[in-house]
Amino acid sequence: MIHSIKSDKESFKTITFKAGLNIVLAERMETSAKKESRNGLGKSTILEIIHFCLGGKKGTTLSKEQLDDWSFTLELDLLGKRYSITRNTKSQTKIFIDGDCAGWPIKPELDDETGQQVLSVKNLNLVLGALMFGLELSYSENFKYVPKFRSLISYFLRRGEDGGYLSPFQHYKKQNLWDDQLHNAFLLGLDWKYISKLQVLKDRMKVFTQIKEESESGILSNIMGSIGELEALKFRLENQIELEDRQLETFEVHPQYREIEIKANELTNEIHNLVNSNIVDVRLLEHYELSLVEEKKVENDSVIRLYQEAGIVLPEMVKKRIEDVITFHSQVISNRKDFLAIEISRLKKVITVRKQKIEELSGLRAGHMQVLKKHKALDEYAQMQDAHQKTVVGLEHVGFKLENMRKFEQGKSSVAIDQEVLQQQARIDLDERNVQRKMAISIFNSNSQELYEAPGILSIDVNKTGYQFNVKIERKGSHGIQNMEIFCYDLMIAELWAKKDKSPKFLFHDSIIFADVDERQRALALELVANQSEKLGYQYICTLNSDNIPTRDFSSGFNIDKFIRLKLTDANDDDGLLGIRF
Repeated sequence: MIHSIKSDKESFKTITFKAGLNIVLAERMETSAKKESRNGLGKSTILEIIHFCLGGKKGTTLSKEQLDDWSFTLELDLLGKRYSITRNTKSQTKIFIDGDCAGWPIKPELDDETGQQVLSVKNLNLVLGALMFGLELSYSENFKYVPKFRSLISYFLRRGEDGGYLSPFQHYKKQNLWDDQLHNAFLLGLDWKYISKLQVLKDRMKVFTQIKEESESGILSNIMGSIGELEALKFRLENQIELEDRQLETFEVHPQYREIEIKANELTNEIHNLVNSNIVDVRLLEHYELSLVEEKKVENDSVIRLYQEAGIVLPEMVKKRIEDVITFHSQVISNRKDFLAIEISRLKKVITVRKQKIEELSGLRAGHMQVLKKHKALDEYAQMQDAHQKTVVGLEHVGFKLENMRKFEQGKSSVAIDQEVLQQQARIDLDERNVQRKMAISIFNSNSQELYEAPGILSIDVNKTGYQFNVKIERKGSHGIQNMEIFCYDLMIAELWAKKDKSPKFLFHDSIIFADVDERQRALALELVANQSEKLGYQYICTLNSDNIPTRDFSSGFNIDKFIRLKLTDANDDDGLLGIRF
């Protein structure tokens, strides 16, 4: 239990708690102004200070610059021994311990400056986890997801600003599902290791899903694919490799392949030139032979006769000249015939020689082409080998992708099977822990029935997503039902843990737990927790506003005043918890 909360500042209102019910009351004075508010009196700050001294982070109030270099001391019992835990808002990495720490799993060191026992925040959380909840330091060595002190204690010290009053099973509004399931399982005495193992499988499945999505988006297309497409590509590449192997085996390399290829090309060019020359000369020969046939001798009588027929009498001198021209023309024709005959003879010989040369060169080329046809060049063989090697590498890459994909699918199937097996094991384990489950359900039902005359429902089940927890109180038209579901659940947890040696043995609720709750149920809740905490040996602390105390609805003989440990008022600035206003 918590004995007291103190500070090194004189303005702070020291709070002393007792066993059973403890109330910190925020009272509005008649003399206070209308605009005065009890929101800044320090009710929630008490919870912040307890968390801070127990290794938590500073809350909104303790982070204010006005509280810089304030030290707070929490006095409480751990395993039957009293300890004081002191922490400073400025030098918050050192936590000072006063008490017998001989049996602690991590021993405090002595501070060089003060000589006091000191622990780091991390080690304090480990120690408190062991002393309050029996957490073993080896948990983190064997499991990835383990119960942590900070989460467990937050069910006993719910913080409104963190969303601690939104659900019985969450102390933080952004709490992960596995965190919710694991810590509630631990508090209820169920197998928390099931959730730890299941979350590891969920992480693996999440990786598989992410890989699949990235593969489909193209990010991992070089290492993934579909099994059907990859097998088809693998078959095609295997056939291509087989064909290339045969081609390489029958590939004959001639050492002078390129020289022969050059000679063959030169012969081809030479043959083409000869053929082209023959074509030109053949056409010229045909022209000369035709010209030779068309040449005619001009007769002088025919010329004279032509003039006579025209009625023209030529003088003897003109006739003489015509005969001279005809004689000259005849000589020209004779000379031309001789020239044509000589050219025709020459062209025939040249054409014949070229044909013979063409035949000779064609024979040589045919021999070279036969060699080229039968053999291949060394560089071609190298190119074929290179292309073949690329095909082989491509096949290996496809094989790698196919293996990855098969492992991927096998991995997904394996995780799904492991999840199913784990769920079955959890179901069996839950059945074997039926005593714990029935006890928790019975206590919750009893608590809710005290408030609403009809028992509420606490359900605990297992499915593929993990443990399924739910609470429900049927009370139509009643306000604050959700708050009372949290109240009854927390009382059930406090009762379960009050029976253990290693236990916080305290429960703290901020005034928000009673917001919008009907006066009758508020009165019943306070009476219930007063009786249960005293009877079962745990401490209940709550903060209340004076106008929320349902005085008229308490049972006869129930005196709320004897449970009030501190009154905070709004009469003056120094009447709040801290003694200052900001």
